[in-house]
Amino acid sequence: MPHLDFPYRIDNLGRSAQTLDDGHLRDLIEQVLFTAPGERVMRPDFGCGLAQLVFEPNSSTLAATTQMLVQAALLQHLSHLIAVNEVRVSADDAALRVHVAYTVLQDGRVQRASFGVPGSAP
Repeated sequence: MPHLDFPYRIDNLGRSAQTLDDGHLRDLIEQVLFTAPGERVMRPDFGCGLAQLVFEPNSSTLAATTQMLVQAALLQHLSHLIAVNEVRVSADDAALRVHVAYTVLQDGRVQRASFGVPGSAP
């Protein structure tokens, strides 16, 4: 079933771009990761605020804290759609990378997605 793609954009036919279920789940994970708590109207607890980490010193401590933060947020907001198998966070030079392995509850397929927070302070 097609869903609106995130972030919203216009496709080459001049219509709202769409994505299938796999892309939609990845989009939902991205929304949870990069939405700051308090940013969504009527859902003040939604998100984990990964984008705010750009202003934190990049370190292994930050990576470990981020791993717990991401896993808890995904469990809280998407546990009806996915089962989180693994969250790995790595601090690479000027970027924080988040790798998520999850199982789609609808059909049991294992999927992986990676996200980066560019510009984290060294």
